Amino acid sequence: MSTTSSPDWLEITVPSPETDHIWSLLVRAREHYRAATSPNYDEVLWEVSQRAEVSGSLGKADIGALLVWKRLSARTRWAAALMALPDTQVRAATGKAWAAVRDASVPRALAAQAGRAALVSLPGFHKGDALASAVLTAAAPLRMAVYDSRAQRALGSLGIALTAESGRYGRYMGIIDEILARRQPSEQEWTARDVDVALFSMGGS
Repeated sequence: MSTTSSPDWLEITVPSPETDHIWSLLVRAREHYRAATSPNYDEVLWEVSQRAEVSGSLGKADIGALLVWKRLSARTRWAAALMALPDTQVRAATGKAWAAVRDASVPRALAAQAGRAALVSLPGFHKGDALASAVLTAAAPLRMAVYDSRAQRALGSLGIALTAESGRYGRYMGIIDEILARRQPSEQEWTARDVDVALFSMGGS
C-alpha cells in the first residue's frame, strides 16, 4: 500500500500493485457513463461555474440550480432556511470557499478541506458532502470533483478506504489526487471530474 504524505487528518491509501487494474476499470466506467448520459447533462454545472468565475462566489440561485443538477431534494428544512438568508450572506461563505479551492499554492486535498469548511455556516452544508462538493466543483471545475454515495461504493469495491468522519471531502480529493498522480500517458487529459464520473458509473444506482 502506498500512502500520500499528509497531515494526520488525511489518511489516503491507494493499492499500488492494483494501479493498472484500477485505471482500466476507471477508463471503462467513464466510457459507459458517456455512452449512457446526454452530453448536455452538465450544462447546468458549467453555467453555474461560468457565473462563479465572474462573481467569485455562488448565490442562492446557483445553489438551487446545482441542487436540481445533483438531483437532490429541496423539500427539506435546510432548503427553506437557506432561502431565508440574504444572498450577500450566502455569497460571503461561498466566496471564501471559491477562493480556497482555487488556491493553487495549496495541495488539492487541503484546498478541498478549506473550501468545505467555508461552507459549514450555511444551512444544508453542516453534514454530508454531495451538495457541498457540487458547489466546490462549480467553483473550480478543473480541480475539484463531486462526491456521491455511488463514488463511495466504487472506492470500496476498489479496496480504497474512505471513512465518513469529519474531513471526508478532503480525504476524497486526496484519493483522487493520488489516483491522478499514477495515470499513464494515455490518461493525461483526465481531470478530477473525470475520475468522479467514472466512480459514479462504477458505483451503480
